[in-house]
Amino acid sequence: MKFEDYSISNEIKKSLAKLNYRRPTDIQFKSIPPILKGEDVLAIAQTGTGKTAAFAIPVIHTLHTKKIKKRADGIKCLVMVPTRELAIQIHQVFETIGKHTSVKSFCVFGGVEEGPQIAKLEKGIDILIATPGRMFDLASRGYIKLNRTEILILDEADHMLDLGFIKDIRDLMKYLPKKRQTLFFSATINETIKKLAYSLVSNAIRIQVSPKDPVARNIDHSVTYIEMDDKRFFLERLIKENQEQKILVFVRTKVRAERVQKAMERVNITSQFIHGGKEQAERKKTLDLFRKGEIKVLIATDVSARGIDIPGVQYVVNYDLPELSENYVHRVGRTGRGKEKGIAVSFCSAEEKPILTEIEGFLGKPIKRLEIEKGDYNHTIDFSAESHADWKTLISDHDDFITKGKKSNKKKKK
Repeated sequence: MKFEDYSISNEIKKSLAKLNYRRPTDIQFKSIPPILKGEDVLAIAQTGTGKTAAFAIPVIHTLHTKKIKKRADGIKCLVMVPTRELAIQIHQVFETIGKHTSVKSFCVFGGVEEGPQIAKLEKGIDILIATPGRMFDLASRGYIKLNRTEILILDEADHMLDLGFIKDIRDLMKYLPKKRQTLFFSATINETIKKLAYSLVSNAIRIQVSPKDPVARNIDHSVTYIEMDDKRFFLERLIKENQEQKILVFVRTKVRAERVQKAMERVNITSQFIHGGKEQAERKKTLDLFRKGEIKVLIATDVSARGIDIPGVQYVVNYDLPELSENYVHRVGRTGRGKEKGIAVSFCSAEEKPILTEIEGFLGKPIKRLEIEKGDYNHTIDFSAESHADWKTLISDHDDFITKGKKSNKKKKK
């Protein structure tokens, strides 16, 4: 079935044609019809499978065909997301797909001046995409009116819970009408998520795409054993052997992001980093440069993993393995988006082997191993433009990783 065969407005079909969206993905094929019928939906699907368009298309159609004229009485659709990057990204999807319709969307999030956001809200919008903090602040002061909201969408719900937003989600219900359509989208599901989901939806249609393997089939992901002190040499080699490719590198901490960027700088590799400590304007500028291909290497922490939807990322490198097993799926899912093919490789040191075991337990199967022969391993270090190691930096990096790991283990024990 093609999009042109769906009972959606011609204005939306025009936008989809310009985007070269001809046929729906699995999640879109299964989600769009029940959403158009006004049913509640609980959808579990891998990252990169087109979840945003799965709810954006039917929601825009529903609001557009109602021919909304009075926006002053409040927002008709609220989309709650965990991060600023994701809010911006989803807003762009709504704007692009709804370009030729009468539907107006906007996003609000913290970390930026609230004045322009308030001014836009006062003019009236139909769809609001928001992070919890800024949304509650503006709602409590009367700038956001949710009393006539018809559709609630919770996107990346699993990450919302990871970040401790469960109380915020429950508090949100006080602002919303009891009679509404609720759409719940998540890449993974566990008992906590399931319990929350069923407390919010009514007789929901449950949709689960590729539940046996949370990593999309078009991503070739593997792991290779590399000692902590040697990781930068292997990253250098991978980048230099793929200079025209977009490469996204994930690390565990802000400090690590900055140190890896400096390590690459020392071997004449241009890269940028983003993490939660950077101002929103800086993060947006860096992502735009990466999106345009003006920088080929981006180093990021997990706080950014869910918000990065950059076309054409050929490689994802897990420089450090993630502390949360679920984040492995979201990290590698930054490549192989839609119908694209992608490669993800993880560097696993001796200290990280227990983490690897946890990730494989979550996936339900082992990750493919890339074996490096001793001669090739040594050659990679010799190949480096910085073959004379800066031992003070190496020791500092190693100690930083171990210290963070110990803190994490203490938290888990508590």
